[in-house]
Amino acid sequence: MENNVEQTIAWCDVFKPHWYVTQMKGWTTRSYVLLLFGLGTIFGMTVASGINELAIFTLLAGMLGFTCTLSITNAKPLNGILGLVSALIYVVVAIQAKNYNDVMLQLTYIVLLDLPVLLMPSWAKDVDKKVRFLHEKGNGLRNWLLVLLFFVVITGILYYSDTHIFISPRPWVDSIAAAIGITGAFLTTLRFSESYYCWTIQGIMSVVLWGLTAVQGDANYVLFVTYILYLTNDLLAFFDKNVSWFHHKKVA
Repeated sequence: MENNVEQTIAWCDVFKPHWYVTQMKGWTTRSYVLLLFGLGTIFGMTVASGINELAIFTLLAGMLGFTCTLSITNAKPLNGILGLVSALIYVVVAIQAKNYNDVMLQLTYIVLLDLPVLLMPSWAKDVDKKVRFLHEKGNGLRNWLLVLLFFVVITGILYYSDTHIFISPRPWVDSIAAAIGITGAFLTTLRFSESYYCWTIQGIMSVVLWGLTAVQGDANYVLFVTYILYLTNDLLAFFDKNVSWFHHKKVA
């Protein structure tokens, strides 16, 4: 009964404006500065590139997605609803751009990062107190080997998909970027700090992917700039001591 009440409250909260206000409180100062700068940049780039249907989709995906990544960095369950909506929009944009494994990546984000927050309120509670390192309790080597194996297998599956099923014009970059992102999502779900290594590398690969996509005429440069902004968010986790993902006590 208690769990049902919690779930009802979680779903109702999504439709309450004051819940969003509460979720935006308690972020680090650098996060607020980056949020304002990022949203302004995405909006300005969109206007400068010309307004059309795809540009509006890209604008919404970029703004919601960027806010979502900052909420994850600040351990706020706001990422559930923002991530869900932005991922669905990204799917549309990625299909138009023929980056089919980016579609798979966004669907993975929905399953691993967004739906658990919305469907299991307790899962998203006190995230900052549950963060850990792969090398804690003396299992570093084993854990890193498992992560590497997971990445290699996922890369192989995605590359096959991009070359035999959907046929992407950028199979290697699309596959590697998506595989790194899926690995990062998996580590984030398990509350491992090292997920931000994946987010950083995946951010670089996404900049390359959407840069190539724009150069080849399959997208505008807004997502290219948006992923550069994502990279700046990743750096917060490493260097802002008020962010728990890399600044918490290790378990011996």
